[in-house]
Amino acid sequence: MVQSVETTPFSEDDAMQAGSMMAGLPPLLLGTYTPKIDAKGRMALPAKFRSQLGSGMVMARGQERCVYLLPQSEFRRIALQIQRTSMGNKAGAVDQEPDKQGRVLVPQMLRDYANLESDIVVIGVGTRAEIWNKQAWEEYLAEQEQGYSDIADDVLPAVEF
Repeated sequence: MVQSVETTPFSEDDAMQAGSMMAGLPPLLLGTYTPKIDAKGRMALPAKFRSQLGSGMVMARGQERCVYLLPQSEFRRIALQIQRTSMGNKAGAVDQEPDKQGRVLVPQMLRDYANLESDIVVIGVGTRAEIWNKQAWEEYLAEQEQGYSDIADDVLPAVEF
């Protein structure tokens, strides 16, 4: 038995309403990039992230010796949660604005914390990006490979060819 389902076209009003629902959400930062840090400590933001992060962002110490790169709105949300639980330390967080070439200065204290040299990896992980020492990132991935595989087996449906 085949049922007929009546559909209505997606109107301009529907599109505007969907856009307004998404307006309150932080940008979705995805992808893996390999920019360099220059001698002055500047890193070119991946072009895709520039528009999503807007004119300002916050850099902070992350877990696993990386540097978090967050939109200001997302940092504010996290900071409020930290204040409510009276845990954590926001020391080391700095706000940044990209220059005309789309570069941001990674402060020396954060470069030291994450052992960032010239070769880095920037990964988008949802509502934040992470800046990693390239070698540390490759080692982290190798260590976590089995865990990722196990999660994929549990979460993703089996695909048969």
